[in-house]
Amino acid sequence: MPFYRSVGEVPPKRHTQFRQPDGSLYAEELMGQEGFSSDSSLLYHRHLPTAIVAATPYQPATWSRTPNQPLTPRHLRTHKLDTGGDPVLDRQPLLANDDCRISYVVADRPSPLYRNAIGDECLYLEDGSARLESSFGVLELTAGDYVIIPTSVIYRLVPVDGPVRLLTVEATGHIGPPKRYLSVRGQFLEHAPYCERDLRGPTAPLLVDGSDVEVYVQHRVRGGTAWTRHVFAHHPFDVVGWDGCLYPWAFSIHDFEPITGRIHQPPPAHQTFQGPNFVICSFVPRKVDYHPLAVPVPYNHHNVDSDEVLFYAGGDYEARRGSGIGQGSISLHPGGFTHGPQPGAAERSIGAERFDELAVMVDTFRPLDLCEPALAVADEEYAWTWSRR
Repeated sequence: MPFYRSVGEVPPKRHTQFRQPDGSLYAEELMGQEGFSSDSSLLYHRHLPTAIVAATPYQPATWSRTPNQPLTPRHLRTHKLDTGGDPVLDRQPLLANDDCRISYVVADRPSPLYRNAIGDECLYLEDGSARLESSFGVLELTAGDYVIIPTSVIYRLVPVDGPVRLLTVEATGHIGPPKRYLSVRGQFLEHAPYCERDLRGPTAPLLVDGSDVEVYVQHRVRGGTAWTRHVFAHHPFDVVGWDGCLYPWAFSIHDFEPITGRIHQPPPAHQTFQGPNFVICSFVPRKVDYHPLAVPVPYNHHNVDSDEVLFYAGGDYEARRGSGIGQGSISLHPGGFTHGPQPGAAERSIGAERFDELAVMVDTFRPLDLCEPALAVADEEYAWTWSRR
């Protein structure tokens, strides 16, 4: 999912002759998931998408992973990572397990052409604007946008009018809307907090000429992952048309319609996407609990099966006042540790009618390790902020 689109020129019947102006056949490519058993799209290329002329190993920067030991809550200050770079090769991994990797980058230059052959990616633009170019076309992105990039789509990300701050979640499988939001045929149901009208996909082909074009590929190997640099005989952005249900798509966090109630709503009410052994949630400005005795901030809770990551993207997060959390902060509250609002937050929240907060949450069902960039920007005092006198 998402829903069916048709962009550019396609023939009236799939897998039939579709000829270029010179009489030669367009090269048809089926890109599909789960071995012909799930979503797919048909793309029509001017040149063979299989034609490569060189392949060499590529070694990106490597980062170690360290278990969260001793087990404590963590606070990471991502704005201390403002070093610049490109949005793919210069991502700085912060947290990772065998299901996903969460990174942050301040991108001030275009990425190379890139294909992630391991899993889908979810990018969140904290600040700035960018253009996602792919073999499916172009998506214009602004602050607050999520973009879902399916596995093996060739793309590049281009910052527009200055640097862009990106939170990235790389999966080992597919990312999409929660199944409970969808009908058996894939339509958004009435209780879903967003719908098809809120999703944006490419609307026109992107045709780029070129030869001997490099594409960086992250892919699986026995025992882990590796990178290869392919050189394509022709530029992969040569698709004159495509149709199907598999393509990059964008959704703005500002279009998420919050679900509220008389008493505090738990995080599943904010769920936006699901991935393999993790979920992504959106906390947006909203009216809060209206029971006369309601306590609007979260109660202390212990999610015994998951680690909770919260990226603070804007507004005023009332439950964390006094802890040092601010714009661009990431908190990690691990399984095995009870967490909750800072001292005094529950009492202060009584009577509040609205919260003005913007945050992205990633809950994982396997423990997250800390990567070196995370340790470099960690707030060593955060774990003790609940016990300060």
